[in-house]
Amino acid sequence: MIHAYKQNGFNIVLDVFSGSVHIVDEATFDVINMYEGSDKETVKAEMLKKYAADPSVTEEALDECFADIEELKRAGKLFSEDTFASIAKNYRRSRFDIKALCLHVAHTCNLNCEYCFAGQGKYKGERAVMSLETGKRALDFLIENSGNHVNLDVDFFGGEPLMNWDVVKALVAYGREQEKVHGKNIRFTLTTNGVLLDDEVTDFCNKEMHNVVLSLDGRKEVNDRFRRDYAGRGSYDAIVPNFKRFAEKRGDKEYYVRGTYTHYNTDFVNDILHMADLGFRKLSIEPVVTAPGDKSALTEEDKPVLLRQYELLADEMIKRNREGNGFTFYHYMINLTGGPCIYKRVAGCGSGTEYLAVTPTGELFPCHRFVGEPRFSMGNIWDGVTNTALRDRFAACNAYTRKDCEGCWAKLYCSGGCAANAYYATGDIAGVYSYGCDLFKKRIECAIAVKLAELYGD
Repeated sequence: MIHAYKQNGFNIVLDVFSGSVHIVDEATFDVINMYEGSDKETVKAEMLKKYAADPSVTEEALDECFADIEELKRAGKLFSEDTFASIAKNYRRSRFDIKALCLHVAHTCNLNCEYCFAGQGKYKGERAVMSLETGKRALDFLIENSGNHVNLDVDFFGGEPLMNWDVVKALVAYGREQEKVHGKNIRFTLTTNGVLLDDEVTDFCNKEMHNVVLSLDGRKEVNDRFRRDYAGRGSYDAIVPNFKRFAEKRGDKEYYVRGTYTHYNTDFVNDILHMADLGFRKLSIEPVVTAPGDKSALTEEDKPVLLRQYELLADEMIKRNREGNGFTFYHYMINLTGGPCIYKRVAGCGSGTEYLAVTPTGELFPCHRFVGEPRFSMGNIWDGVTNTALRDRFAACNAYTRKDCEGCWAKLYCSGGCAANAYYATGDIAGVYSYGCDLFKKRIECAIAVKLAELYGD
């Protein structure tokens, strides 16, 4: 399978199953697009007619083009075979080692964001914070069930985790003790809205946190539309100074500023550039996922605008990279020479199997997006995963078991998509959130173009 498209001045041909990316001229681009549907002589005749005014497109040149294509086919770099279907078909694990936990240390929040999927941090329940004892047991549970995994990931999440800061610090200290005892390496991450991000938190995070996610939606008027406190005051003026101080002290360690765009800022590139102009160099902005009737929900009319925004973002990133003031955009981070192993490409994030969320009471869910949905309760940190049927359902979801993914060129980049998005869009974790698919495919096209510009220039 190939995917051929034009982006940022490049004629790009992606060979899906080998991952090879080819930059070609106009005539070769057309030949490749016709290659599998027509015989050689028909293609040559069509090309000679179309490019009659181009002296470089001759019969001899076209013969050479066909020879190059055949050589690339033999090398497995163009029109390559799908060798991954059998892997996916048999990808039902006999053991389920866990390597990551999302620790919900606080089901409460000091902001009242209207679009919050977590219901202002309460997840359809009562406000709660995780006790130190429960948190320690969660870390023990992770280590006990991690098998041969050495590198383990723990994300302090909420709500707002800084509202339970003393427990966060104590759990990091406990984790550091236990990783030495058990020969593990725990990479801690914190996701925060920044209201309580003071010097003490900053210094601790810069010492102990592998990554930190800072929530900001962009321009002041955009951020403050939905990200307000319980008195109705916008959060921008309170958090931006905290984030700027944090990023300056953070240096080259991992962090990113993450926003959400909605129906009200479909020109979200302006928000990304605003954050870049504030000095942040590691950025992300995600489409809101909410009920269709919600006022913030994205509409079908919004979609072409959003697709164009991703193209404009690619243009601006290429321009800024050349000028020496570039930035990283999370969804355009792509490795054309390596990237995830094939199991990751097929199976995705591992939600419900190797990645679980833990509530303040120690209940287990497939990921943070399912917390508060009783039918997705998987067990608890004392008894382990008891809902093994649900675990098996998540294990069976991948890029090859979703029918809608069968002919999709992007399936080895999205791994079949997010199970939570699929569930909330279709009622089935094995479904497909088609709106998100369209956005994802555009992001991958743009990501490849940005990378090619970085590697090869014009």
